[in-house]
This record gives sequence, structure tokens and C-alpha cells, in this order.
Amino acid sequence: MTMQNTSVNWPTISEPLPSGVSVVVPVYNSEESLPLLIEQLAALFASIGRQYEIILVNDGSRDRSWTVVQELTAKHPHVRGFDLMRNFGQHNALLCGVRAARYDTIVTMDDDLQHPPEEVPKLLAKLDAGFDVVYGAPQELPHGMLRNLASTITKIALQTAMGSETARRVSAFRAFRTCLRDAFVQFGGSFVSLDVLLTWGGVRFTHEFVRHEPRKIGQSNYTTRKLITHAFNMITGFSTLPLQAASVLGFGLTVFGFALLMWVVVLYVVEGAAPPGFTFLASVISIFSGAQLFSLGMIGEYLARVHFRLLDKPTYVVRRAEGKGQEPHSA
Repeated sequence: MTMQNTSVNWPTISEPLPSGVSVVVPVYNSEESLPLLIEQLAALFASIGRQYEIILVNDGSRDRSWTVVQELTAKHPHVRGFDLMRNFGQHNALLCGVRAARYDTIVTMDDDLQHPPEEVPKLLAKLDAGFDVVYGAPQELPHGMLRNLASTITKIALQTAMGSETARRVSAFRAFRTCLRDAFVQFGGSFVSLDVLLTWGGVRFTHEFVRHEPRKIGQSNYTTRKLITHAFNMITGFSTLPLQAASVLGFGLTVFGFALLMWVVVLYVVEGAAPPGFTFLASVISIFSGAQLFSLGMIGEYLARVHFRLLDKPTYVVRRAEGKGQEPHSA
């Protein structure tokens, strides 16, 4: 067993990449769906006649997913596999696969067959029209109300971090030019959002409505809590919006406090009376204390992220890799 870290020899910026498609699939507890996904992708690329490879990144699965990946790499020369040391998260696994891609176009998709492979040509056609990134937006949200609400919140947060209207149509089903990874080749933070990283290298974003299937095998691993946590990580990890909100809140409460002081003075001078003591004072103290704690919490969150960056915590660590050769394989 070999252990590798982020020093794996990925293609350098100066290397010209051959024309083809690298399909990157983060894998987590999907031993049953992987063989079906590989068969469908193989049939698709055989029909459209494009060179391709499939990169499966096992993100600390608890089932036999890695064993299945090994079997698939042995059976199919166009399949490559990476086994991460532990569960680092979907976007960290995606980053591993993106850095390993050897063709000039990358398609990312889930491992649960919710993203139909036959919809891939729609994304590639849009990419060939001159765009840098194309998202496969669902025609309708396939999840329950609570999950869809959490997904909407995440996309609003992503729009804040990306500064792009297309963020409302963001999906894990995406196609983009491999050269965009040059913009984040040195990125080493442990909090990863591939969609935000893509904005560092490209500006031409769009979306194409595609069919998303309901999950037929297993259960979704992206819970409502994980979606909300990811949204919070995006906002605090890739934007200064929380700090700006804390500043606005502090300024607003300062104005409120000054106006309140003027009201107390005027009330005392004009009517010779003062507002009720304990209740009034407790309310004012609560408002200002809450604002201070909120502001300190936001500052602390950013300091924590600086602390983690100084620790040089790896984005991911590869335990072992499977796949034949160092050159891409054709269909």
C-alpha cells in the first residue's frame, strides 16, 4: 500500500492537453451504482466518438466502493481510481480528480445515477459554443421541501461568494475547460468550493437545463445540515460579507444608541421624567451585547480560518491510486 499527498505529479500549466473528456466522479458509499454508471458512460462516449477517461475518487467510503473501483480499473482501461485516506468532503475529492485530469475538458457528476450520462452532450455543446463553465441545472428540484430549501440557501450563499448570477443554477453536474485549474493550482486550503475556485480562472458561466433522475439506489449523503454547513463555509471562506454585515450592524446600533441617548436627554429636559430603569437598561444592554458578540464571532471565524491555513492542513491525502499508464486512453 502506498501513501501519497498533494505532491502527486499533476500535469503542469505548460503541458498541452489532448482533446477529450475527463469525467470526475466523487465516490462515497456507492458500490451498487458505480458499475452501472461506468457502463452508461462507456456506451455514451462510444456513441459520440470522443476520447475520454473516468476518474473515480473514493472519499472514505464505508462500504465496498474502493474494491469496486479496483475491479472497474482492472476491467476498463479508461477508468482510474484514487482512494483518499479519509472522508475529506465532496469538493475536496473533486479537486483531487480535477488535478488528475488529462484531457482538455472536465465533466463532474455524482455517483448515484441522478445525473444521466446521456445529458453530457448538452453540456459539451454549450461549452463548444465558447463558454468556460456550463452547469447542468435541474428542470425541477428532485428532493423534498426541506432539502430544496437548504439547497436554495446554499446557492444564495454561493452567489455571494462567486459574485455571479449563474450561481442560482449551480449543480454538481458541470462541464468546464481543464485550463481553468491553472488559476487554483497552488490552492491549499482545507475548505474547498470548486465553483468558487472556477471563478478565479473563468468569467463565461452559463447553464443548460437537463434531466435529473431521482435516486434509485441507496440514500443521499448530502443532508440538509451538510448543505447549510457548506453554505456557511463558502461565505466565510471566500467572501468578506459577514465582516461587512458585522460592521453595518455595529454602525446601525451605534446610531440607535446615540438616538436613544438624545431621547432620554430630551425627555428629562422637557418633561423632567426618565424612562423606566431596570427594564429599559436591560434591553439596551442586551441589544449592544448581542451585537458585540455577533461581531466578535465573525472576526473569530475568520481568525480560525487563518489559523488553519497557517497549519498547512492538506486539502486531501491520497492513500493509493489505480489505473493503467500515464497517458490518457481513447474510447
